[in-house]
This record gives sequence, C-alpha cells and structure tokens, in this order.
Amino acid sequence: MKVQCKFPHRSTRILQRRYDVYFLLWQQGSFSEGRYLLQIAGGIWADTVGGKHVLGFGVIWWSVATILTLVAAKLGLPFLLVSRAFMGVSEGVAMPAMNNILSKWVPVAERSRSLALVYSGMYLGSITGLAFSPFLIHQYGWPSMFYSFGSVGTVWFCIWLNKAHSSSLDDPEIFPEEKKLIATNGMSKEPMKEIPWRLILSKPPVWALIVCHFFHNWGTFILLTWMPTYYNQVLKFNLTESGLFCVLPWLTMAISANFGGLIADTLVTLGVSVTTVRKIMQTVGFLGPAFFLTQLSHIHSPVMAVLRMTCSQGTNAFSQSGLYSNHQDIAPRYSGILLGLSNTAGVLAGVLGTASTCYKRLGNL
Repeated sequence: MKVQCKFPHRSTRILQRRYDVYFLLWQQGSFSEGRYLLQIAGGIWADTVGGKHVLGFGVIWWSVATILTLVAAKLGLPFLLVSRAFMGVSEGVAMPAMNNILSKWVPVAERSRSLALVYSGMYLGSITGLAFSPFLIHQYGWPSMFYSFGSVGTVWFCIWLNKAHSSSLDDPEIFPEEKKLIATNGMSKEPMKEIPWRLILSKPPVWALIVCHFFHNWGTFILLTWMPTYYNQVLKFNLTESGLFCVLPWLTMAISANFGGLIADTLVTLGVSVTTVRKIMQTVGFLGPAFFLTQLSHIHSPVMAVLRMTCSQGTNAFSQSGLYSNHQDIAPRYSGILLGLSNTAGVLAGVLGTASTCYKRLGNL
C-alpha cells in the first residue's frame, strides 16, 4: 500500500511524518463519515423491519467493501477513501441492528451479560485480525488479508440468513418455556410502524445518553487510533512487537466486559435499581481509563506503560454494562433508533477527537 523509506534529512523526515498523519486522518475520517451517515437510518430500519436483515446487510456490505479495497488501492487515494466510507456504512447499520435483536430476545436481568458477550465477540475478532494479519501478509502478501476477511464475512452471512431470527416470535425452534420467559418482559415484539420523534427527543435521559456516548467515544477512538503509534514511536517497539502488544487491550476488554456484565446483572437481580447499576458501571468506564492514562506521563518502563494501557482499555469495557445497555432500558421498542442517535454523536466525537489529535501532532513535528 504505502512504502516507508528512511530519509537522510530531518526536514524530509518531517514531511514524511506529516504525510503519514494526514493519511491517517483522511482514512479514519472517511470510515467514520460512512458510519456517521447510516447510524440513525440503520436504527430506523432495524426497528421497522427487524434486526436480522439489517445486520445481515451490514456484514455482506462490509465483506464486499473489504475485497473491493484491493481494487480501490490500485486506482488511487480517492477510491481508497470511498471504499473505506463504504465499510463505515456497514458499521453504521450493524450496531443498531444488534441492539434491536437483543432488546427482543433478552430479559432485563440478563441484559448486561448478553450485551457484553456480543461486544466481546467484536473484541475477539479484533484480536484474531491483529494476530493473523501479519502471518497472512508475510506468507501470501497483503491482498490475502482482504480476501480472507471478506470471504469469512460472506460465509457468516449465509449461515446467518438460515439460522437467525429477529425475535422469538419468528423462531419456530424455540421452546415454549423460553418464549414465555422472554414474553414476561412485556415488550412489544412486533416491528414498529411510526416513530414518535418529538417524544423521544423531549426526554432528558435520551440526551444524557447522547452526551455520554459522545464523551465515551472521544477518548476511545483516540486511544485505539494512536495506540500502535505510541507503542512504535514512544516505547520504541518494532512493528511486530507493536502488533502483539495491541492485542492485549482487546483481550482485556473481552474479559472485563463479561466480568462487568456479570456484576451488573447480579446487582439488578439483588434488587438494585437498573438506573443505579448503569451509573455505577459507566462511572468505572469513565474514571478507570482516565486514572490509568494519567499515569503514563510518569512511566518510563515499557512493561508498565503497556500494563497501564491494558488496564485503561479493560476498565473502558465496563461501559458495555452502563452506556450501551442503557438504550434498551430507556426505550426497548426504539432501542435501534436510540443507539443510532447516540452513536451518531459517538462517531462525531471519534472524527473530531482523531482530527484534533492529528493537528496537535502536526504542530509538534
């Protein structure tokens, strides 16, 4: 894709670094803009036609866009950015669809664990990608990575269409006892026909959720975008070491998300109000990363720095039982739309946070 060279003159090296930063900003921005445009539309679509079809569309779209990235890279930077935007579209509809499906399948007392389990699958997917990508590139060249991941998504899509259902009412194989348990939630399982936008947007809890999502993603996107650069340029790890250490936070997030989900659901079962539980978990999700990241300026040992980064991401995952579970608590019937609204603010935070960090970095070159 982009060949790195060693330039003898400092001024030329600075230009190369600035080019790298601009490239990162462009490709991250194009991906985020794709997500930004389809968040609310994906939520509306999921809540009206069912999450199964929307999530399936998102994955097959992502798979095709992944493979087309190879063609776009050969045609030039504008085409590459468009392909990244297409990939962002799939992400934009996927998360509201997942929220919609969970709201129709999972009882309140199991909501945090189920959501944490789903999101830990995303984390483990990132681990798998980080672990296998260097091997695929080394053995078969960088195009193999795009072919492999795109093909896996296509296989998943075929299985999903045959096995998945948007709600328990659509599943002919579900046991009557299970269907009764799900029905005790009292939520409407039928797709909605109309969206009460004025009512939704007039509720303070909705706006509190939107603001919370914005600030959560501001820190998360910056951390995930710049973590490999921090390992490589500050801690002086080589490319292979940086890739290996980037796996640790994702693994920690997969474990801690499920641990947080277990704690949250246990507290709900013991009688603690759902609102209190969500506030406790989100407080850990905010203050935990803040504490560990502030320690980095005093750390000179690479091992301790990696440990702080890992703990930061681990506590960040407690947000799965706070912010992300709260959409279904506030409006289970409109959970897809609500996630679309809040995640639109979250994606905007990711764009602005990454851009501001890039510009600050440019000023230091």
